[in-house]
Order: sequence, then structure tokens, then C-alpha cells
Amino acid sequence: MKPTLQTTPAKTSALTPARDPLLASLGERVRLLRARKGMTRKVLAQSSGVSERHLANLEMGLGNASVVILAQVAQALDCALPQLLSDELSSTPERQLIGALLDGRTEDELARARLALAELFGEAGSLATRQRRIALIGLRGAGKSSLGQLLADALGVPFIELTREVERLAGCSATEIQNLLGQAAYRRYERRALEEVVGLYPDAVIATPGGMASDPATFKLLLSECLTVWLKASPEEHMQRVVTQGDLRPMAGNKEAMEDLKRILASRAPMYGKAGLTLDTSGQTLADNFAALEALVLAARNP
Repeated sequence: MKPTLQTTPAKTSALTPARDPLLASLGERVRLLRARKGMTRKVLAQSSGVSERHLANLEMGLGNASVVILAQVAQALDCALPQLLSDELSSTPERQLIGALLDGRTEDELARARLALAELFGEAGSLATRQRRIALIGLRGAGKSSLGQLLADALGVPFIELTREVERLAGCSATEIQNLLGQAAYRRYERRALEEVVGLYPDAVIATPGGMASDPATFKLLLSECLTVWLKASPEEHMQRVVTQGDLRPMAGNKEAMEDLKRILASRAPMYGKAGLTLDTSGQTLADNFAALEALVLAARNP
């Protein structure tokens, strides 16, 4: 009798490469999206220019596909590359339908949709309530502290530096929070501090940390509860003001530091641009900027 080769389950698993959870999840998303499109692996291979064998490994979570390969697969599946890398595909049908409804909309249309949803879910304070709290946003060196104190004094309301509230909650400095606990922990304290301030102060001028715009959930709360003012300035003026304040770490003459500052400003500008009001403080004296800020806020409060 011809001998047969028998493979025990243990040997099979021993020969099977361990799947990385991240790659396994990616493979499942590719397989799910391909199924929704009604595409066979062969058709996907032909459309993407990626071999069936490579696609099989990708769907099984074996092999680390390059970004170029993933981009080819995403294009063939008619989806954006981030869609393959997120859990969006496993979301509920309603989330998918809402996503499709918003896809391709202009920034103005999306802004109106966001405000309508905030109103629908009761997450937006009334216009009258928002106008009583003034929140100044922007990078460090924009004048949030100096202009904020002057504006608060003129309006007769408390002035609050949110960074100080974060430090009070954490019991240590902002630098220590980030060095010891990390950026994510700092953002959690920042959210708690903002929630407390909103709850305690119906009238106030608030100077916010520059990085708040990097947390969409916290920034959404700020927009919902405050009249926000983006204090803009050129990268060069931001740098000079910080150095003038005594912080020599940025090194104004350091080309690399200036390029980093420009990248940070460019990356945050779209979110800062969601503020209700904008004031460019470049090239102006403190007195001139305060006069312009006060006029801007009073006009918004009394249209």
C-alpha cells in the first residue's frame, strides 16, 4: 500500500507564520471591501496590478505590504487609502450612509452639517451663551496671554489660562505631564480642564494651548461653548515673540527650528480657521492689536 503523508494539527500550526494583529485586521478589511464590491481575487489582481498570491497573503495577514501596493489595491477597490487602514469598513450601515452623504462636500457644507448635528444632539451652546465666553486660539507667541488679560479686564470678566488649569488638575507642570505621562495624557487633562472651565464660568476670556486644535473632540467642545478668535501671526513673528519672552529653546536663527514652526502652523491652520473670528496680529503693537480685538469681539456680540 502506498504510504501517505500525514500532517498533525500541531505541525501545521508550527509551520504557519504567526499573524500580526494589525496585518490580520488589514487583511480582513481588504477581504470585506472586495466582497462588498462583488470582486473575485482574480478580478482585483487584474484591476490593481497586484498578483493573486500577493493579495492572498495580504488578506490572510501574512506579509507586510508596501504603501505603494496598498495604494494600488485601494484604487482598484475605489476607496481612499485611509479607508483600508481604519475601522471604517466595520462601522454600522448608518455610519456608512452618513459617510457617503458627506463625501465630496465642500468645507462650507461640512461646517453647516457639523453645526446642525451639534444642535440635533444638544452639543452646542446657544449663540448667546457662546458669545459670553471668548476663547483665544493660535500658536504660542500669538498674543493670547497678553491680549486675553487686557480683553478680560475691559469686559470685566475672569481671565483663564487653560494651561494653568491643566497643571492644577495634574499637580505638575505641562512639560512634566508630557515628559512623564505622554501627549495623550496631556490631552485628557486638557479636555477635563476645558469642561471644568465651561461649567464654572459663564463669562470669561480663555487663553487656550496651541496644540488644542490637534484634538478634534476637545476642539469641537471649544467651538460649541465659546466665541473663538484665532490670533494669527507670521512664523517669524511667532518665533521672535517667544524668544523675547525669554524662551531661547526655539533659537530664532536656527533654520530647522523655523521650518518646523512653519510646518506646525501650516498643519494647524485649517483647524484654527474654524474659529468664529480671526485677527492677524503681525506687525502691530500690543495696543493696536488689543483695540482691534476688542472691536472685533464687541461687533460679534452686538451685530
